[in-house]
Amino acid sequence: MALDNSKILMVIPLFNHGNTVRSVVEKALAAGWPVLVVDDGSTDGGAGQVADLDCQVTRLTQNMGKGAAILAGAEFAAGQGFEAIITVDADGQLEPAEAGQLAAAAAGQWPAIVIGARRMDKDNAPGASLFGRAFSNFWVRLECGRELPDTQSGYRLYPVKELLKLVTSCRRYDFEVEILTRSAWAGLPILSVPVSVHYPTASERESHFHQLKDNFRLTCLHTRLVCRALLPWSHKSLLAKTPEKIIAERQERLSLLHPVRFVKRLCQEHSSALQLASAAWMGVFLGALPLIACHTVVLLYVCHRLHLNKLTAVTASQLCMPPLVPVLCVQAGYFMRHGSLLLEINWDTMVVQVHYRLWEWLLGSLLLGPLLGVIVGGLLYLSIRNLRIGQGEAC
Repeated sequence: MALDNSKILMVIPLFNHGNTVRSVVEKALAAGWPVLVVDDGSTDGGAGQVADLDCQVTRLTQNMGKGAAILAGAEFAAGQGFEAIITVDADGQLEPAEAGQLAAAAAGQWPAIVIGARRMDKDNAPGASLFGRAFSNFWVRLECGRELPDTQSGYRLYPVKELLKLVTSCRRYDFEVEILTRSAWAGLPILSVPVSVHYPTASERESHFHQLKDNFRLTCLHTRLVCRALLPWSHKSLLAKTPEKIIAERQERLSLLHPVRFVKRLCQEHSSALQLASAAWMGVFLGALPLIACHTVVLLYVCHRLHLNKLTAVTASQLCMPPLVPVLCVQAGYFMRHGSLLLEINWDTMVVQVHYRLWEWLLGSLLLGPLLGVIVGGLLYLSIRNLRIGQGEAC
């Protein structure tokens, strides 16, 4: 089933962007899109700036957050018979005229989410925005395995029916990250198309992103999503599997029975410099833990669930084989408990008190494991990056 552009509503979440919202709405109307402005409890009278324009306005009684505004727009769209919404921020940094590119991408694979990936570089984007996008991209890939170029872009096309069916817990800026991971878990295709972005000067820029509160919300969100990704229970799919997809999955499973193809896949999967470094960090961290007799099983399971390169992780974990790293962890844990090192090695300290040594091993591994992982992962990242740059390959 294809997507008809007449069934798309442009939704503009608005919160205290009265100086720019009129220009955004005018550009959207000029591009031929029906427009809904969702006033998320603005206090600057921004909705009044578009009262005379040919657009619809709905107002939330209080500031509920950007996610709540998007969902309110989706509910309005569903009630009006629209099949999709395109969200664009009211701050004027994105061009509504480029929305057709998102609609065209969705037309060939519907239903799907389409992200307008902003063309950002060091010359036209704040450093904090570049770091935030890279950080968010990393965690979303870890959680759902999708390699997405801009998981923080507010320029998106959503299928209305599927969006309203997804169960989410976030309603502010973190909503836009959560919805991508949960959509991927539900089997929705997530596409990306490049779009332009304009960043005003620092003195003119107005952002409602709270560095402390919103970053804390994002940290809590990623913690929850990673924990959910580690659970063995499958996710509920929103889309019925087509015969073509069933055949492709069957062929994929059969290909794993071929030993050469299986090993080749293990070597090549998740093999960017950052992905390999992340796998090495995980291998060292889990390798340092006192997971006696089950290190490899736990490591393979975690890497499978978090989409990390298994061979790299297992190889890195061998650096934690006894006796060096376990002894260091025990000493670190003993020091944390007693303020001194364990210097007496005898029957009592190593056998009778073995339960204390295991506890100290765990404490020390939680401290040294991440640090050793950063060192090993960092060295691996730099080595791979330099090697690939020297060979002219992408990292």
